[in-house]
Amino acid sequence: MLTKEETHNELFTMGHTGCSGCAQSMSVKLIMEILGKNTIATSATGCLEVFSTRWPESSWKIPWIHSLFENSAAVASGIEAALKYMGKKDEITVIAQGGDGGTADIGLQALSGMFERNHDVLYICYDNGAYMNTGYQRSGLTPLDAYTTTSPSGKQSFGNNRPKKYMPEIAMAHRIPYTAVSSAGYPMDLQKKVKKAMAIKGTKYLQVDVPCVPGWKYEPKYSVKLAQLAVQTGLYPLFEAEYDKIISVKKISKKVPVEEYLKLQGRFKHLFKDEAGRAEIEKIQKIADDNIERFGLM
Repeated sequence: MLTKEETHNELFTMGHTGCSGCAQSMSVKLIMEILGKNTIATSATGCLEVFSTRWPESSWKIPWIHSLFENSAAVASGIEAALKYMGKKDEITVIAQGGDGGTADIGLQALSGMFERNHDVLYICYDNGAYMNTGYQRSGLTPLDAYTTTSPSGKQSFGNNRPKKYMPEIAMAHRIPYTAVSSAGYPMDLQKKVKKAMAIKGTKYLQVDVPCVPGWKYEPKYSVKLAQLAVQTGLYPLFEAEYDKIISVKKISKKVPVEEYLKLQGRFKHLFKDEAGRAEIEKIQKIADDNIERFGLM
């Protein structure tokens, strides 16, 4: 347990209303430990904004702005430009934050503009695979066959029928200085990549896999285990890239079958009912196997 003094010094504090086992709040805490107090943050509408800033309370001990769903990157770009004009940019880190929907769907245009102009901002996408705070609707980062309220499983469908949009490669295609993918299941990897991003001038993109208890429908005790299984199966490759070149990957010592990951989540339970579901699991296994080969994970 943290001492009273240690708690007082935290920049993302207790008292928020995130769910028990919320991997997003765990990741924010880890990230803020590295960023430090000389940070200005924007947050798109989403879970993080909702559970950390119930007026008149706030869990943030840094300057923090709630942007619209679509313009977290644009607001951060403006902050960065103003700091440059005032000659203070070298003293202050600017971060923009969004969920997977606010990043890859609604906010993609503003984010692309920030990439293109190469603002000195770290953009962080907390990827929980759906629009969780508004009722678990499908996003562009929802994985294949996952149940959501807008891609339900049933007689007509196995759930989401489109592949997960590969957002990190969209960032890399803009040839920004640094792109990284990390996970709530690997705190040291996450903090190392944040520290590295802070040392690089220009636009940085960091995507973090953050399991969601109510959206993925699992017991809170499995948050870290699920994040680790996503990596160990090959479904969520962790890597770093500079401009459009991958420079490092987190290797898998022993590949885990995707069933071990899927069976812990209620959003995939329909895949385990019959042989038709077995064929879908094989499709997901192929996605993992292709990732392992493509990124050289073993």
